[in-house]
Amino acid sequence: MKRWVVALAAGWAVLVVSAAGGSGKELFERRCTGCHALDRDKAGPRLGGVFGRRAASVTTFQYSDALRKSGVVWDRATLDKWLADPDSVAPDNDMPFRATDEKERAAIIAYLKEISGK
Repeated sequence: MKRWVVALAAGWAVLVVSAAGGSGKELFERRCTGCHALDRDKAGPRLGGVFGRRAASVTTFQYSDALRKSGVVWDRATLDKWLADPDSVAPDNDMPFRATDEKERAAIIAYLKEISGK
């Protein structure tokens, strides 16, 4: 009986990753790296250490006025809302991307949290 439960739990973990279209790292690389890197600014600011960081606080990046004035601190809830609809967090910001799939957002956010050491 215990083996069956372990196998079922392991199968569920694989199913969750598959439903999200890959691991958080894979999704980040596929969906985010066109504009972002972890360790350097690109069209968007660097995202290494973003979890727990105040929005618009990377001094080497030119943020929109909307994001600079937002007062947001990036956590699971704010990142989820931002990725789903950036204008709901900071109207008139410069990010055109939307991640409409809730499971993909959750996987990307978990990855960003993990690499931030949180």
